[in-house]
Amino acid sequence: MYRPKTTLEQWRILQAVVDCGGYAHAAKELNKSQSSLNHAVAKLQDQLNVQLLEVKGRKAYLTPAGEVMLRRSRLLSQSAQELEVLAKNINQGWEPEIIIARDLVIPHEFLIPVLKEFKPQFRGSRIKIVDTVLSGSEEAIIEGWADIVFTVRVPKGYLSEPILEVNFVPVCHPNHPLATLPSPIDSEELQQFVQIVIKDTARNPREIGGWLKAEQRWTVSQFDTALQLVQEQVGFCWVPTHIAKPLLNDGSLIQLAIKGSSFRRATIAMVNPHPERMGPGTQLLTDMFLAKRDTNITNN
Repeated sequence: MYRPKTTLEQWRILQAVVDCGGYAHAAKELNKSQSSLNHAVAKLQDQLNVQLLEVKGRKAYLTPAGEVMLRRSRLLSQSAQELEVLAKNINQGWEPEIIIARDLVIPHEFLIPVLKEFKPQFRGSRIKIVDTVLSGSEEAIIEGWADIVFTVRVPKGYLSEPILEVNFVPVCHPNHPLATLPSPIDSEELQQFVQIVIKDTARNPREIGGWLKAEQRWTVSQFDTALQLVQEQVGFCWVPTHIAKPLLNDGSLIQLAIKGSSFRRATIAMVNPHPERMGPGTQLLTDMFLAKRDTNITNN
């Protein structure tokens, strides 16, 4: 195992000497004797076999090598400080990691602003965002591996908060054969064409929602892949309106009129799978998501 030759204290002294412009001021700042600082920096240079400082008159100046080493040492000091803060937060119950299971249909416009607002308060907690779909979101709740879950399906026995509603519309390319059929299109005709669907992320998916009667189905894991296939006239797909809207507006896609189903609507709910052991970071983030929802409701 590698054993460092230098210590954090030596690097802290070097930083103070540079920041204070010399040994005398640094000694006052650190409440140490000037001779102890001289000794610490001299020993540091000796251990590294690199000259870091040169004294001109009463001021100490960094050498080119010293400038590089000082920059790296500041990162080292910052990391050490963050480790200590993280340890303190863990002792106070602040989670080292917060996992968010995000159903793919939730708009980035809802999620990202809250995470950005949360960042100055996150106290070193890692944020892990996992994309889930359909029963994959239910799985995250039942198995309890996520702290916050956004889902269109809430399993029995779990409390949830409605967050927002998402509409889905069926789309295809303007030159696809479906675009030439008389409207509204009968479901019997629709099922003769390739339907592009988003893969359920559960280990044992349950197909209990949506229209899935097409004779041929192509399955992808992301909406951007689905839209690329639709634009290549491979088939049609049900897509959230907030994702499809730009392509509908510029004419790249058209919305299909289907007999008995012009659009589908899903309510996205937020679930805390284990509220009884929810940490302060998860609680704060949960409250911020609810505040974002309430702001959106007020603005609309």
